[in-house]
Amino acid sequence: MLLATVAVLASIGTWPNASAQELGPAWQDASPSISLPPVSVTASPITTDQLGSFVPVTTLEREQIVASPARNLGDVLFTEPGITSSTFAPGASRPIIRGLEGVRVRLQENGFLSGDVSALGEDHVVPLDPLAAERVEVVRGPAALRWGSQAIGGVVNVINNRIPTALPDRAVQGRISGGWNSGSRGWDGVGTTDVRVGNWVAHFDMFGRYDSDYRIPGGRRQENSGVRTDGKSAGLSYIFSQGFVGTSVSHFRSLYEIPGGEEAQARTALRAEQVRWSTRAEYRPGSGPVQRISGWLGFSKYRHEEIGAEEADELGGEGLGAGQLAGARVVHGGFRNSSWDGRIELQHVPINTGLGPLSGSFGVSVEQERIRTTGEFLEFLPPSRTDRYAGYLFEELTLTPRLRLQAAGRVEFNRVVGATGDFPQGNLPLDPDAELATTGQRRTYTPFSVSLGALYDLPWAMQARVTGQHVQRAPSAAELFSRGAHDASGTFDIGNPNLRKERATSVELGLSRTTGSTRFDTSAFYSSFDGFIYRTLTGNSCGEEFSSCAEGNNGDFLQTAYGQRNARFHGLEAKAEQDLFQLWDGTLGVSGRYDFVRARFEGGGNLPRIPPHRLGGGVFWRDGRIQSSIDYLHAFNQNRLGENETPTKGYDLLNARIGYTARLDDVRSANLSIIGTNLLDSDIRNVASFKKDEVLLPGRTVRFLVTVTF
Repeated sequence: MLLATVAVLASIGTWPNASAQELGPAWQDASPSISLPPVSVTASPITTDQLGSFVPVTTLEREQIVASPARNLGDVLFTEPGITSSTFAPGASRPIIRGLEGVRVRLQENGFLSGDVSALGEDHVVPLDPLAAERVEVVRGPAALRWGSQAIGGVVNVINNRIPTALPDRAVQGRISGGWNSGSRGWDGVGTTDVRVGNWVAHFDMFGRYDSDYRIPGGRRQENSGVRTDGKSAGLSYIFSQGFVGTSVSHFRSLYEIPGGEEAQARTALRAEQVRWSTRAEYRPGSGPVQRISGWLGFSKYRHEEIGAEEADELGGEGLGAGQLAGARVVHGGFRNSSWDGRIELQHVPINTGLGPLSGSFGVSVEQERIRTTGEFLEFLPPSRTDRYAGYLFEELTLTPRLRLQAAGRVEFNRVVGATGDFPQGNLPLDPDAELATTGQRRTYTPFSVSLGALYDLPWAMQARVTGQHVQRAPSAAELFSRGAHDASGTFDIGNPNLRKERATSVELGLSRTTGSTRFDTSAFYSSFDGFIYRTLTGNSCGEEFSSCAEGNNGDFLQTAYGQRNARFHGLEAKAEQDLFQLWDGTLGVSGRYDFVRARFEGGGNLPRIPPHRLGGGVFWRDGRIQSSIDYLHAFNQNRLGENETPTKGYDLLNARIGYTARLDDVRSANLSIIGTNLLDSDIRNVASFKKDEVLLPGRTVRFLVTVTF
């Protein structure tokens, strides 16, 4: 398996030249262009590693990430309490937090903006592959204000060592990991190393994966579901006694298919590429009013192209009826995104007040995104530009050894420039022969957000927390300016340039215990949205042009439209572990979890694509060498439907894992793991996916994983 891993890594940089027979039918003619383990509760809301005891921070460590057969960031988080994913395609699945998705969930790497276009379409890849991650953090609540109002639903931060921030223990250290899974007959591998020379630290990593169409229950294959992804990066840092300065360059590529419906029939695939440059620095003066100065500056260029079969009437071929799909494959269009993001933070020394010590940080940030569409997608979303400028402040006051208070505030200036169509009332053409007129648009917003929280240490090592926040969010370019057909998602999206700021007032109560034989974390929340921006099916269908839109579902594209209504969300998340007794040299224990979110419009009606109640539990046994667990999760039926939605049947998900770690010497170790997922071979349909009625999630899968650490 390690030899296969080396082969996967060696193929990075050359995979687009593989033959069509090796890649399968979807790649033909697509020549390329260039404690409680999941919960971390710590004290400071300032740094990435210390994100707020006032809110739950779901943390997945590397061992949990690599054990998953998931092929994207969203699927790694799919079963975590309060989190699910869009599962639109194996190569494109975005996290959903507490029923909120898309532009409300910010994705980033080491604090840098992801710089993609995944928020503009469910079929778009997230260029943050879990193979390259050392840790994934999901932040909800007030701590997310640090990254802006676009994180109103939460932040998913992928953490790795691409910019080293500390001197490693040894001159050379790293790991090599490789896996194979039966579901997609797929291989994946990752290699990473850090090299220290004096105060200089260099980092290198490479990863790659190759998956064929995955298996679904009944022994069949989900057609047009292959994925091939690779990436690499190099970073260099200088570490000194009072801080560090470092930079890195990374490259990501993915070629993946879109299963289900017309997209599978047309063998639709997307090929994506991103180049990212990032630099970070930190300086700790040691005296004076400023305790720490931190800076981030990043730039990324992202592009993807959508490839699919061309219709016979477009080809002018004989012997094929209109609308039938011919064998030729064309590029329908693509997306480009050039983005800058920068941030400077200053953490002041603790201030002695009459009430207690006050510590905190303030910062400023700048983000710029330039999105350009090509080909057919010029009609879907004309070129747009978004600029965000912000200032923010976090302060924490320690009143007693047990009681702490936190306050945070943020003010932004957002400017969104683009163009959209002049759609009539009802989103149906008044004159089938008239072309849709386009009008340039320029919208500006000044969102303001504030939060307050209290944390109290209780007996038995427990912590109680209460937080409240008021957050305002500016609409995104897609919500404002969408105006046409999107082939891969199979929708005809209509934006609303008159959208106002979205406002949310939230309260959250939490109780946690992260040490001892009994460990748990639970949160209950309530959010009231004023002017919630939503996207819903209108019941109409369209062809490529707006003039073809009509009532009913006879067209190739389901019409969706953005609107704004007041809404209410409430929910609960809970996860717990209990050590039962010592068995041989390890500990036998049980675990449990439960989550739900309820979302309704004010005045009646359910929000669309809201996840169902989920309840689960498991048994684990751990010692220094063997790790084993069995986990069961039941998702209930979802019959609380949004407009034009259909019911979604629940499912039962049974997973198991056993792993053995051998110490090779004082620093080297090897781990062999066998992981089974969906062992009951259940039909799993994700209510959050637009393709839930067409696409099943993977069936029974066995994954073999080997990791060597040195």
